[in-house]
Amino acid sequence: MKSLQDFDGGVGKSERKPLSGRRALVIGGTGGIGKEIALLLAGAGANITLHGGSSRERLALTLDAIYNLGGKADGFLCRIDGVEAIDRIFSEYSSCVARAAYISRNERFISETCYSPDILVYAYGPFKRAVLNETSAADWQFLTQQNLTLPGYAVSRVLPSMLERKWGRILLFGGTNTDAIRGFVSTAAYSSAKTGLGVLAKSVAKAAGGAGVTCNVICPGLTDTEYADETVRAYNRAKSPAGKALSPKMVALTAMYVLANRSINGAVIPVDEGVVV
Repeated sequence: MKSLQDFDGGVGKSERKPLSGRRALVIGGTGGIGKEIALLLAGAGANITLHGGSSRERLALTLDAIYNLGGKADGFLCRIDGVEAIDRIFSEYSSCVARAAYISRNERFISETCYSPDILVYAYGPFKRAVLNETSAADWQFLTQQNLTLPGYAVSRVLPSMLERKWGRILLFGGTNTDAIRGFVSTAAYSSAKTGLGVLAKSVAKAAGGAGVTCNVICPGLTDTEYADETVRAYNRAKSPAGKALSPKMVALTAMYVLANRSINGAVIPVDEGVVV
């Protein structure tokens, strides 16, 4: 198994990269933790397809960062506004793969199996704070769909081809403190959905572990990303055990360790320095 050092620092450290020839789809890959994972995956030799929501600038900047490392990447934008968005994402992904194959005249990619990624990182999931007795039906529906139903459907989409090729890596992201069943004062709907991802990962491990497919969940602690305003950053500092929030790179390094290790399967892993919120 490769060490973390193999993924820290990008492309060019060694001629043989551990993920050379693998294709990765990173949903939510143009910012925050998703972006850092995409950069590290590119450094490990994977061909990256980035999904972003609405910012063409963030997509372009992330692609440029990968190109500057010497990596291979393409990407597209697609708002995740319902189940149909997952179908659109995989359609766009297939188009990216087919276009790359045509440009490179690499017939090896021209197969239905290759229109599904070897690695799926689902790093998207909107957050909303609401006390339980003020959480509306619309809130429950939105947060459950976005944070459990859609990741689950994405997993169902990639699993058949991973089983066929007998190799696959799926990484999902829970919320802070959702690595076990707990009660929550102000995030019950969001945290319930995120806790459910653990059942999904353990189900994939049981169904597909024997075929070389892994599925795990990382539950980050309070992390400062470009999406956080100063009020959120101040809260993160106050609540973090070390008085300093995690950086996306810190979480991404753990993610790469999990993706590199076939023996880690069906795990729900807190990366939070022991935070209590």
